[in-house]
Amino acid sequence: MKYAIINRMDMGRWFDSLKDRGKIYGPKKKESAYVFRPIQEFEEMSLKYIPTILPPKKYYFPQKEFLLKFKINPFSTGKAIREFEEFILFGVHTCDIAGIQCMDVVFNEKPADPNYLNRKEKMTIIGLECMDYCDKYASCAAVGTHVYKGGYDIMLTDLGDEYAIHINSEKGDKLVTGKKYIREMNAKDKEKLNKAFEEKLKKFNNEFDGDMERIDKAFEKGFFSPVWKDLGARCVGCTNCTAVCPTCYCFDVVDEVSLNLNDGDRYRVWNYCQMDDFAKVSTGEDFRAGRDARQRHRYYRKFKYSVQKYNKYFCTGCGRCTRTCMAKISLVETINQLLSGKEAK
Repeated sequence: MKYAIINRMDMGRWFDSLKDRGKIYGPKKKESAYVFRPIQEFEEMSLKYIPTILPPKKYYFPQKEFLLKFKINPFSTGKAIREFEEFILFGVHTCDIAGIQCMDVVFNEKPADPNYLNRKEKMTIIGLECMDYCDKYASCAAVGTHVYKGGYDIMLTDLGDEYAIHINSEKGDKLVTGKKYIREMNAKDKEKLNKAFEEKLKKFNNEFDGDMERIDKAFEKGFFSPVWKDLGARCVGCTNCTAVCPTCYCFDVVDEVSLNLNDGDRYRVWNYCQMDDFAKVSTGEDFRAGRDARQRHRYYRKFKYSVQKYNKYFCTGCGRCTRTCMAKISLVETINQLLSGKEAK
C-alpha cells in the first residue's frame, strides 16, 4: 500500500497508536512562534505553522551532545559510540526534510559519524506537505523544496476532511498496516490529490530573479561583489542565521573537567561560522576577521561549496535566517542583488 487515506477525525486515534514506537516530537505553538516539543496528545500539535524557531535538527544533531567520560590519572576514556531509543518526528515540513537529507550526506561521508547514523536509524519521519507559503520569508520554490523528494517514512497531505498518506518506507508501512480506519487510496482519491497538487503549484513561484544556472554563475563571479561589504556593514554578528539553519553542521568538541582536575566529560556542541573567533588559529591569524567575509562564507556554503562537493544546495528555503536576523538581512534580497550586480539593501 503506497498511498492511503485517513479521515481527519481519526488522526488522534492514529497518533495514539504511535506512542508505543517511542517519544513523539511535533510542532507546538509558543506565544507567536512555533517550536518542536515532546507531544503527548494529538491536539497539542499545530499542523498549520510557520517554520519552528529551531529546526527538528536538535533531536538528531543535539546542540550539546555527551560523548564520553575521561580520567587523566590513570588515563582512561569511555566509549564514544552510543545507542539511542526510537523516536518520531511528526509534522515535518518538506524544507526541514530537505535539511535532514543534507545532514545525511555530510555525516555519511567517510569517516562516517556513528552517533549521528545510530540516532538517524532510530528516527521515524512523518512529513507534512505545505499547500501554500508559510509566510513571506520562505524561498522554498526557488530551491525546489516546496515539493517532497524522499527522505521521509510517511508524508501527509491535507485534503480537507481527509489526509492523504504517502508511505515511503518499510518503517512507514508498519505505522499504517492493520489500522481499519486507514484505507487504501482509490482512483477518486488520487484524482483529488493530483488536483490539490496542481492548485498548490500555482501558488508557488521562484522567489529569486533567476534560475539555479544563473545563481551558480553569479556565485562563480561574485566573490568580490560589493554585496558582501554591504552585508558586513549591516551584520551585528548575533549568529542567529547559523543557529537556526537546518543544514549548518559545524561543531566543536569541548571538555568539562571536574573540580578534582582528574576526570570530566567530553561534549560535542554546535559552532557557528558567524562567530568572531570561528576562523582564528593559534598564531592569532583570522582567515575571516570581517563580518563581510563571514557573511560571504555562509552564502557560499549554501549555494556554491556544497554544490561543488555534494552536488546539492544547502539552502532549503525555510526562511529562518531572514526571519530571525537582527539586522533584517534578507536571503532572497541578497541573492537577487548578487544576480543584479548591485549592492544589497
